[in-house]
Amino acid sequence: MAAVVALAGQAQAQSAKNDRPSLRVGVLPADFRLDGRPDGQKWWGGVDSIPNLTVIEPEEGGVSAGRTLVRVLANSDAIVVGVRCYDPDPRGIVSYSKARDSELAEEDHVVLVFDTFLDSRSGYVFAVNPSGARFDGLVATQGAAVNPEWDAIWEAKTSRDDKGWSAEIRIPIKSLSFKPDLDSWGFNVQRRIQRLQETSRWAGANVDYEIYKTSRAGLLTNLPHFDLGIGLSVRPAVVGRARTPGPDLETKYDLDLSLDVTQKLGPNFLSALTVNTDFAETDVDVRQINLTRFPVFFPEKRSFFLEGSDIFEFGLGLDEENLLPFHSRRIGLVGRDEDDQASIPINAGAKIQGRTDNTNVGALVVNTRKVNHKAETPDDFSFDVPQTTMGAVRLSQNIMEESSIGILATFGDQEGRSGSWSAGVDAVLGTSSFRGDKNLLMGVWGLRDDRSDLHGDKSATGIRFEYPNDLLDLNLSTIRIGDGFSPSLGFVPRNNVQIWDFGCEINPRPSWPWIRQMFHEVSFVVFNKLDNTNWESYSMTLKPFDWLLESGDRFTAGIEPEGDRPPRPFEISADIDVRGGKYEWTRYFLTAHSAEKRRLAGEITWDSGTYYEGHLHTIEARLGIRPSNFWLLELTGERSIGRVTALVDDYEELHSTAVVAKSFKEQLYGVRLQLNFSSDLQFSSLTQYDTQSKELGANNRLRWTFRPMGELFVVYNHNLKRRPDKRWELRSNELPVKLQYAWRF
Repeated sequence: MAAVVALAGQAQAQSAKNDRPSLRVGVLPADFRLDGRPDGQKWWGGVDSIPNLTVIEPEEGGVSAGRTLVRVLANSDAIVVGVRCYDPDPRGIVSYSKARDSELAEEDHVVLVFDTFLDSRSGYVFAVNPSGARFDGLVATQGAAVNPEWDAIWEAKTSRDDKGWSAEIRIPIKSLSFKPDLDSWGFNVQRRIQRLQETSRWAGANVDYEIYKTSRAGLLTNLPHFDLGIGLSVRPAVVGRARTPGPDLETKYDLDLSLDVTQKLGPNFLSALTVNTDFAETDVDVRQINLTRFPVFFPEKRSFFLEGSDIFEFGLGLDEENLLPFHSRRIGLVGRDEDDQASIPINAGAKIQGRTDNTNVGALVVNTRKVNHKAETPDDFSFDVPQTTMGAVRLSQNIMEESSIGILATFGDQEGRSGSWSAGVDAVLGTSSFRGDKNLLMGVWGLRDDRSDLHGDKSATGIRFEYPNDLLDLNLSTIRIGDGFSPSLGFVPRNNVQIWDFGCEINPRPSWPWIRQMFHEVSFVVFNKLDNTNWESYSMTLKPFDWLLESGDRFTAGIEPEGDRPPRPFEISADIDVRGGKYEWTRYFLTAHSAEKRRLAGEITWDSGTYYEGHLHTIEARLGIRPSNFWLLELTGERSIGRVTALVDDYEELHSTAVVAKSFKEQLYGVRLQLNFSSDLQFSSLTQYDTQSKELGANNRLRWTFRPMGELFVVYNHNLKRRPDKRWELRSNELPVKLQYAWRF
């Protein structure tokens, strides 16, 4: 039945597609100069334009407080977009960021989306704010979100005057992949006026769709024939590094070279080669306090693995909460757990990705070095890994307007365990035209893996339905994970479970003078054991109060009944082990979030209630201070105080185990400083301390983009450890300096 519904929706989608608005591009002259003033240059005269955007918030279909004018120029080498953002009160423009890849959602900004394959599924995202901060990403999760980790070579200039602000964005054709012989691309524009909480859009101006929903984009027409040259890009890098691995140990120095080469195999395929890969510029992970028996998840941040990562997406609704069949952080990293890992040098890696004739192709292979590391300090750990080759292959075929079927396969194991592989198939049926203009999705998938140390049921299957719309958002899924399913290149928090997941949100917009939208949520997830059908754990969320005000402030209150049956004791805090058994508890939470348009903004969450036959009280807070767009200071903190029934050694009874009530306290603090000298030169610093690891770590990074294709990174990492006698000692420090430059031919 769902398939029939989806097919009917596809017919409606085709009709909607034929009604797409279009914009004809003008000719980009060879002597064009980028200065951020598209209405003051001769090149823009007589070019077709989008005269204004349509408001989707606060009132769908309304007229914006400030007109937005958009024009596009193109030649064989580049596309330039000019945007003029009129504002009735330019002094009220909200713009604090200048740094590359800044989160711009809470500032005035403009977003551009290009569907260069005209497949209604993929796309490139570019955004800029009035201060010149740039953001880029890839369309992800069927157009519901964006992957922000992808980076491209492009330029943007902005300017302000007494009428508002404007921007010019130049995107080299060599930074994109596209379907050959197209004279039209999917295209959309969205603008945010933050102080008014106003969002306006060109095409698909409907609150049920995100801007990344390329099936609802307009068309950019009259595109020229693009010239990729020979399509070769060569980017060497030199990295100098000084590292002190621990207290009383000598500082080690090394100088190394790395090389990244990409070759366009036509306009729609890209091959890449990396040799002696270095990730010195990669941001450090944000620390997390873990009071559960399951591993924490950290996202991929390394550039080589992020390029084309959207092609490797598999299975509707799969994420770190249930399973990820391919998680590239399993390559080049080993450790005792997810938050204590060491890097394994990459000898070489290669990948190919692209789209042709409605087929999406991605393949990755990486060879890592043999490492026999002996622990040098008490906090270090030893590991011995052989030279290893690992990889993944993903193929998917677009069917109908917004659906697909595909396969995924991985091989290899970073620890050298033999016979490691996994493979699976998935299908997604989707439409954005169900009942005229609603989103509807159904996904089904199956996976199998193997490895020399795995036994039992090595399969996983799942099915999911989604109705993700603004007023009513529903989802229902079930996932079965066998007791032997543990793919070497995947992330699986737990196996031997049947997961049932249901969520329902009703989010009315009451048109009251001070409330923008009300969110009411009921969700439930239960993990049943496969061998006895009893629940292993469950969690319910009841959120009767969650109001977003017209000011942008938001207040939330809710209840979370939960349960867990740990099969064996686990450590919840240092020297405190929760015994196995059956536990059920109820927690309550309150959250206040101030509007980010203010120079002083933040949020605070209070979470309290029973927990494992005891109690747990948690406060999380964040405060952002933005006096100007030159600097940002952000303070974060988390404090958990609890008391649980725990196992301890009873030394008076010959080391037997006793059960007593034990108290614990865990804390996490962070300070982030950002200095924006310009949109091409920034200094950032993140200092974190948590009581679980008892480590104080500082990551300081200077990034200078001295040319669109050249960058310099100077990074200093300093880590201290707090000993039982409360003295601090060095755990490690490192100073890498990386210079890289790309040549395109």
